[in-house]
Amino acid sequence: MKTLQVKRVKTNVIDFPGLGKRIKEAREKDDRSLVQICKQCDISRAYWYQLEAEDMRSAVTEEIIRRIETILNVDLGVSFDD
Repeated sequence: MKTLQVKRVKTNVIDFPGLGKRIKEAREKDDRSLVQICKQCDISRAYWYQLEAEDMRSAVTEEIIRRIETILNVDLGVSFDD
């Protein structure tokens, strides 16, 4: 039997209080449906609702935040700089 190798990935957890509220407000100002927005952002509605609720069962990446900002044409005020 072949042994599987595990790759460790170091992650930093950064908290952005109020981010979910900002995402929801930006979505509500947009004329598109949530289905359309999620499709353009390439994320599920369930994940979108987790973002709005700040219920982070899954990590949010800078790429996802930047995609949301681009699709909704907003600046969410999130900085990933140290």
